[in-house]
Amino acid sequence: MHRFTGLAWLALAFMATAGLTLSGPASAQPAQDPAMRGRYLVESIAGCGNCHTPQGPDGNLPGLTLAGGMVFDEKPFRAVSSNITPDPETGIGRWTDAQIILAIREGKRPDGTIIGPPMPIELYRGLSDRDVAAMVAYLRTVPPVRNAVAPSEYRIPLPPAYGPAVASVPDPPADDPVVRGRYLAGPVGHCVECHTPMGEGGRRDWSRIGAGGQTFEGPWGVSVARNLTSHPEAGLGGWSDAQIHRALRQGVSADGRRLFPPMGFQYYAKMNDDDMRDLVAYLRSLPSLP
Repeated sequence: MHRFTGLAWLALAFMATAGLTLSGPASAQPAQDPAMRGRYLVESIAGCGNCHTPQGPDGNLPGLTLAGGMVFDEKPFRAVSSNITPDPETGIGRWTDAQIILAIREGKRPDGTIIGPPMPIELYRGLSDRDVAAMVAYLRTVPPVRNAVAPSEYRIPLPPAYGPAVASVPDPPADDPVVRGRYLAGPVGHCVECHTPMGEGGRRDWSRIGAGGQTFEGPWGVSVARNLTSHPEAGLGGWSDAQIHRALRQGVSADGRRLFPPMGFQYYAKMNDDDMRDLVAYLRSLPSLP
């Protein structure tokens, strides 16, 4: 679940320099209040505010949490993040729960228009029914902010749909750390969106998942998405679990270097230990790629 330029913004809310982090599976917290679960997801691994909260030179602008207005100016588009507070005029206050879920998982607004990049709709299609409902429940509780944002402009054709209608999506199994980690790194945190290189035709090369290499330009200069595979030199094969945890939560590499945005360290720092453990289990399972 951070951006400033390059299709990299696609994952701004999403991670890009060092690694990932995640949130506990809904299946592991059966008694948890949906809004509490949603808050945990939105404010940690999903990092929604990394794109939907406008930022200035000193970080998030006060009073505009999740109110949209971040601009991602790329060759294929000039996207402006939406206001996802419950403001009835400029946000999603008049949308039904079903309409918000449709927008998140299928990229369709209530008026039928398609949501384009950098929203990683193809990954969000895998959000479980319980988690996406929890995220909506939490968004209903955040303070409404009146903040009208400009429409996005696309220089590429958007698809009529991102696939067939999404049916029911179950929670990942609570007893399989690798599968849970894959879910957290994919549909929830969309970590693989930034950390997988582009292939032919502007599509992700999923045969090299986690191999990194994408560049992100911003006020910090240029950062490069880390190789997250188990490769001993190019990837995380030589890192300890504790070093991966530190990179995600504190933005410090195994060699002590500071890591750069668009990694949302301030969000990943809120991940619980179970999610971090499962995320690392999934990263350890990625085939070694140079």
